[in-house]
Amino acid sequence: MRGFWGLMRAYWLSDRWKEAWGMTLAIAVLTAVSSKMGVWWAEYSAELVNSIAYFHSPHNAAPLQHLLTAAGMLVLVTLGKDVGVVGIRHLFSTTLHRKWRGWLNGQFNEALLDDNHTHFHLQHEGKDVGLARPAPDNIDQRVQDSIKQMTGGAIGLAMGVLGVVTSLYFVGMKLIETSTVVGGFEFLGIYGSAILAFAAIVAYVPLNTFIALKLGGILERLTISIQQAEGTYRGELTTFLRRSFQVAASGGETVQRQMHARLYQDIDRTWSKLNIFYSGYQSFELIYNFLGARIVAYSPLLLPYMQGSIGLKSYITGAELINSLIGQFSWIIRVMPEIANLKANARRVTDLAEAIENVQAPAEFYRSTGRSDFQFNRKEDVFALTVRKLELLHEGESAEPFVVAEELRFLPGEWTFVQGESGCGKTSFMKAVNGLWPHGAGEITVMNGLRVFYAAQDVKLPKLTLKELVCLPETDDLHSDARVAAALHKAGLGEFIEHMASYSRESRSWDDTLSGGQKQKLVLARILLHRPGILFLDEATGALDPSAKIAYHQAIKDGCPKVTVVSVMHEAHAPRSGTGTPFYDSVIRFVDGVAVKEALALRTGADLKLVSSQAKPMAV
Repeated sequence: MRGFWGLMRAYWLSDRWKEAWGMTLAIAVLTAVSSKMGVWWAEYSAELVNSIAYFHSPHNAAPLQHLLTAAGMLVLVTLGKDVGVVGIRHLFSTTLHRKWRGWLNGQFNEALLDDNHTHFHLQHEGKDVGLARPAPDNIDQRVQDSIKQMTGGAIGLAMGVLGVVTSLYFVGMKLIETSTVVGGFEFLGIYGSAILAFAAIVAYVPLNTFIALKLGGILERLTISIQQAEGTYRGELTTFLRRSFQVAASGGETVQRQMHARLYQDIDRTWSKLNIFYSGYQSFELIYNFLGARIVAYSPLLLPYMQGSIGLKSYITGAELINSLIGQFSWIIRVMPEIANLKANARRVTDLAEAIENVQAPAEFYRSTGRSDFQFNRKEDVFALTVRKLELLHEGESAEPFVVAEELRFLPGEWTFVQGESGCGKTSFMKAVNGLWPHGAGEITVMNGLRVFYAAQDVKLPKLTLKELVCLPETDDLHSDARVAAALHKAGLGEFIEHMASYSRESRSWDDTLSGGQKQKLVLARILLHRPGILFLDEATGALDPSAKIAYHQAIKDGCPKVTVVSVMHEAHAPRSGTGTPFYDSVIRFVDGVAVKEALALRTGADLKLVSSQAKPMAV
């Protein structure tokens, strides 16, 4: 689905092709019927005008009957066409739109949420446009609004093309069937009036279509600009609402207002340009429609009518048929704003599809903006985790390592405390070992059969039931209520056990209901439920008080006795249990960007200190 046409045909070639082609066929048949009924409409419209014109003719034996019959048939054809055929076709087309959009939306969700962590890699790069391909902006808008508008626009466009083809056949055949010789153009023979009609259409429609295409290109660029501006503004509003407490606590509303006003200015400027162009385009379309329907449509057959070659009824019928053809051929002009939207949305969707394809091999993708030579292995080993020759870099070919680790080895069941000043690279180290850092090099080996779990400081809870939140990343059907309840109890959240099946409590989602500390305890419940082999705690107890931190560690020690723990904390010294027993066996210190692992020893009964600040890395 990287290219436009690949994106357009993917649904019709998918496993749901029967559904797609079935509705497409129904739309095609109804469009053909609508075109045929357009011919009937022109005929009965001419019949009505003719019955009015000759109402007082002495040769008209039943003028009122003719008038009412013509009017009745015109009403029936109109109702049948607009209410029956067009209405049913609209139902099929909107259903096709809904099905296609749903399928395409599902494809993008599957691609973004694959095991490759595509959603993460997609947003991680491109911050410096001088070094990398810019990351796609407003991915949520692309997946939702752009796909919705693109699929709807494409269906409308296809229906327009089909309408042109069927109208050209039915209306063209009728024009040829009723054609006559035109004085002064005898060399055209009996097809004279039909050829004049087609010549008028060819002379009028293409030139104005060319003008419309040029205006459409401007509309497309403006549409993309306003989508980007609105997406940025919406993203800032979302971010603001997530940190509204911090804004309120710091009294930052004035600065926030100024930021919102500055971002909205981009929307307002682009919107103003769009309004000007839409107004100009609307005026162009109205003038075009008037000239086409009242001048161009009635001009080709005026000469044979004046010459007496055709009567009023044939003249009106032919003029309405020409007007019908002009209307069908003018669908590009009529829907040019929608085509501009289609092209803009299709470009944003295909750009996203291409970006997703580009990050399917993350290492190769990151190498385009810097060094990325990480190796991740699984093998039988005496060590639960081994990190060798690790170097972490930022984006850029000339970047220097800001974290270096020659060799770090962790035994099964070993607990390691990660220590260092803020900004020294502790979290970057944790991300790299988990395959979530883009640039650098190193070899990370995990013992076969060990499950890895990464607990971060910030906990965001999606709109799921409490049981589902505890069971993440697995589904809740894999775990019994009793096991989940036990995990909640051990984590200190026993008061919520009776609400495990609920999405909220007192009409508030769990993300709004639980405090920061309670969210971290919920993550503890996940750990106790899944019992991983290797556990990374990245300031995962930052919102807990000292006694709660001890209880958190003790729960892991009791519930996961064989787990290997690597933990980043702000504490100056590794925590101990309530009885004075140390939780941690070793420490990793970051000194001038170098990660050094050392053993911890009990120096006094009240503290844990390093054996020696000069000790070499452990070889365990």
